[in-house]
Amino acid sequence: MKIRSLIVDDEPVARDVLAGYLSKYCPAVELTGQAANTKEAIALIRELRPQLVFLDVEMPYGNAFDLLEACKDLVFETIFITAFAEYSIKALNGSAAYYILKPIDIAELVLAVNKVQETLLQKESFSRNQVLLENLKKQPGTQQVVLPTLQGFDVIKTASIVRLQAKGNFTEVFLTDGTRKLICKFLKHFDDILDDPFIRVHRSFIVNRHFIRSYSKGAGGYITLEDGAEVEVSASYKEQLLKRLGL
Repeated sequence: MKIRSLIVDDEPVARDVLAGYLSKYCPAVELTGQAANTKEAIALIRELRPQLVFLDVEMPYGNAFDLLEACKDLVFETIFITAFAEYSIKALNGSAAYYILKPIDIAELVLAVNKVQETLLQKESFSRNQVLLENLKKQPGTQQVVLPTLQGFDVIKTASIVRLQAKGNFTEVFLTDGTRKLICKFLKHFDDILDDPFIRVHRSFIVNRHFIRSYSKGAGGYITLEDGAEVEVSASYKEQLLKRLGL
């Protein structure tokens, strides 16, 4: 995942050095802006809604804690970066994502970014679970599923999924609008979480029975879907398919 980030530091050279380090050693960080003081930073944070702020402690027009107080209604991770060692590292690390002294140690920077990434992934996982819980309260046809993509994740209605196909360590999801999404999950993940109208018909395929146009007999046979796709049915899944179709 990419972490939308912002650098806040009153020293232009310090901002440039940090931006260079992030570009070279922290590919997960997407730098969306920079600010030279607290006033600029508050405006940028409210405009850009970053997930992570690299924050110098002492700056003009207020310090880092003034900024955090002004933005307490917003949610983002914080990595403090400062030349002043008198700030309590232990106290800051208790609430911030990390605390790094200038000059910046690259290894420490990488560790801090990795910690933030883990935290954000945990929050994302929690969001997925919230979607699943909401599904239990919804009527058929309005249920949603979270699709973790290479860029982040999408939340879509299950009714818009025509079929799913295994692609090695990934799953390709075919939607009713003709688009496809390559998802960072094995097909088994979707077999476990998707109930009716989804049917496993092959070790490589799951189909939405609402989009089945016809079935042709054979050892396993094959089904034709509304979008014209022909999907093989393996012998081991044939009986399950026919039973689900009431045949």
